[in-house]
Amino acid sequence: MVILGVDPGLHYCGYAIIQKEGNKATLLNYGYLSLSPSKTVASRLSEIHSFFGDSISKYNITHISFETPFLGKNAQNFLKLGYVRGILYLLAHNHGLIITEFSPREIKQSLTGYGAAGKDQVARVILALFPRMEKPKKEDVTDALAVTLCGLWKHSKSQNC
Repeated sequence: MVILGVDPGLHYCGYAIIQKEGNKATLLNYGYLSLSPSKTVASRLSEIHSFFGDSISKYNITHISFETPFLGKNAQNFLKLGYVRGILYLLAHNHGLIITEFSPREIKQSLTGYGAAGKDQVARVILALFPRMEKPKKEDVTDALAVTLCGLWKHSKSQNC
């Protein structure tokens, strides 16, 4: 099983890829896609499609996990995140991936034991779980790692996310 976790965004899109073989899980790749706000939304969506399509093929990804959106203060941002999610759904369908989604509360609860934990608390847990990893420049990366772990745990049945 190879899981791609994505923290969707049109400015920064965090991602992490974990492979599980038997009882061993290996972090294959992680980072963030930086998308220029000066480019059109269509251009950024095309970059997202290309990047994740290439990653799915390169790493033989079998599962994809991402966070369910919540309507915050800005409905426009919520709508634009829907575009990114649409790209991820399309890629998942075209590559036969198993999709799992988690609410922000579920992810925080699984990682920290507290559903209202802050991003800094999630990041501390991620860094404790991956001690060789340097602290990422963007929280989008630790968020992506968190959602990837939830996908891993859900499909490994070792923990409920």
